[in-house]
Amino acid sequence: MSTKFFYPAIFEPEDIGFSVYVPDIAGCMTQGDTLDEALDMVQDAIGLMLEGLDEQAYPVPSSPSDIAHEGKSFVMMVPFDKLAYDKKYNSKSVKKTLSIPAWLNNMAIKKNLNFSNILQNALMRELNV
Repeated sequence: MSTKFFYPAIFEPEDIGFSVYVPDIAGCMTQGDTLDEALDMVQDAIGLMLEGLDEQAYPVPSSPSDIAHEGKSFVMMVPFDKLAYDKKYNSKSVKKTLSIPAWLNNMAIKKNLNFSNILQNALMRELNV
């Protein structure tokens, strides 16, 4: 399952920096003092605008050649990595209740093992992330 998406964005040079608009995502706009900062900011803006949506509900990206722009503005494809965004902004811990055999629980407690850490590592290994 790919977690990377690419959206065309219009970068408009300003007196200082760039304004950025993502036409395929209603209301998605931001700015940055440099091109690098504007790129970082638009990636975060895309994440904010798509937060809570199922990936199948994400807007379909337009072709960059179909994006109208004027003057000194230019269109650039912006990568959005959903997994990287979630790791950065959605790392709040959630409580999970699970069951294991008593003998296994007793052995793990005797070894002073961290159940949460072991479960996290196993899930990341299983999910290849």
